[in-house]
Amino acid sequence: MVSDLASAYAACQRMARDHYENFPVASWLMPRAMRPHVAAVYAFARAADDFADEGSLAAERRIELLDGWNTRLHDAVAGRNAAPPRADEPAGAIQIFQALANTIAEMSLPVGLFEDLLSAFRQDVTVCRYASWRELLDYCRRSANPVGRLVLRIAGYHDDRFDGWSDAICSALQLTNFWQDLSIDTRRGRWYLPKDTPLRDAFIRTRQLFELGQPLCDAVGGRLRYELRAVWLGGTRILDRLHAGDCDPFAHRPTLRAGDAVWFAWRFCAWPPSPRLRRPAPDAPEIPRPRAAP
Repeated sequence: MVSDLASAYAACQRMARDHYENFPVASWLMPRAMRPHVAAVYAFARAADDFADEGSLAAERRIELLDGWNTRLHDAVAGRNAAPPRADEPAGAIQIFQALANTIAEMSLPVGLFEDLLSAFRQDVTVCRYASWRELLDYCRRSANPVGRLVLRIAGYHDDRFDGWSDAICSALQLTNFWQDLSIDTRRGRWYLPKDTPLRDAFIRTRQLFELGQPLCDAVGGRLRYELRAVWLGGTRILDRLHAGDCDPFAHRPTLRAGDAVWFAWRFCAWPPSPRLRRPAPDAPEIPRPRAAP
């Protein structure tokens, strides 16, 4: 049984390594004991996000897959035997939930945060436009903020201040991903920029969220603070590149490059970062918080 669980976590860690992400996922910067648990959370979310984005499937089928993923979640938490993976589910579905069930139990993670993630992925299937910042940030509340809170719980932090800082960073990362993916999303018929918002104003609002969350990178202890600094620096690097007009996001997707390594090394040594782009964003809504855990 121990060897089966180790194999399940290894499969989740391979998924985290093999999928390209802008920001480190359970990297060597993170405390070793946290990495398998964070990888299990990532594998759950990555597979569900892939269901929502699978454009070759009808919307109804994608919703069915997400509902099935929710059933697997609750079966795993309740200790019920998992059904064999269906043809359109990941081959490692059983291993993902074997690892995740152990992580949820061992780390006392709120199941409601996983349900929030799934509700956001369902929304991806049915909603392609956002009329206001409040609507968009409510989506971020469910699509991104739960991940940060889960990482904090895995690290042993249960602090409202930390949660607020984490929410700001996670929302900023989600928004940065939207602005980074404009060339891809417009081809898919998706448009996340709220109505009547100039793109540069969206960059400024996003940068303000990064600034609001930055204290978290110093508040946590140990190796986790270096992981969070890397995440924060990666997100702001891409956002600043977009804001400076170094690339056309409608023509191609900007990414971090090998040449950014020198910049990262310099910023790590010069931490904390200097605040930038302080122009206020009028009528910016507060960050919606995840619902209370059951």
